[in-house]
Amino acid sequence: MSAIGVADIDGLIGVEQYEEVGEFPVEQGYVWTTCSSVENGNPLFWDQAVADEITGGPIAPPTMVSVWFRPHHWAPGRTTQGLPLQVHFDLKEGLGLPEAVMSDNTIVFHEPVRPGDRLTTRQILRSVSDEKTTKLGTGRFWVIDVEYRNQRSELVAVESYTGFGYRRGDQS
Repeated sequence: MSAIGVADIDGLIGVEQYEEVGEFPVEQGYVWTTCSSVENGNPLFWDQAVADEITGGPIAPPTMVSVWFRPHHWAPGRTTQGLPLQVHFDLKEGLGLPEAVMSDNTIVFHEPVRPGDRLTTRQILRSVSDEKTTKLGTGRFWVIDVEYRNQRSELVAVESYTGFGYRRGDQS
């Protein structure tokens, strides 16, 4: 994205951008590895009979939804590094805000994610604030939604990020 003027921001609000199909399908091995790493012993994720009874079959932990959309930093044939949440990086660059932090992250879950699913994501800029000055510096807050859909186009989750892009204040 080239430089974004303040006037250009309104035209980006609500626009679906960067629709991408995940680079790999949801895999049970990732689920077990993730659960093991945080000592999550919930039988829903380990026991086929429990999963069948409660959710009609195996599901991935809902909190793993962003795992399936994070691009590998390198892949054969890729000429640029894969970055998640590209709208965030576009805003930083376009608005000349070299630093940024995420101040909030919320996920609303819909349909369960199941092994074998191939998720598609798209990013939607919801808002950009006027310039604000905080202890970090002067910049803007923005809200970006990432929608996740499975291969049947069913909505599985919406993840909302609030970021603050800024320029550091005079440190002298």
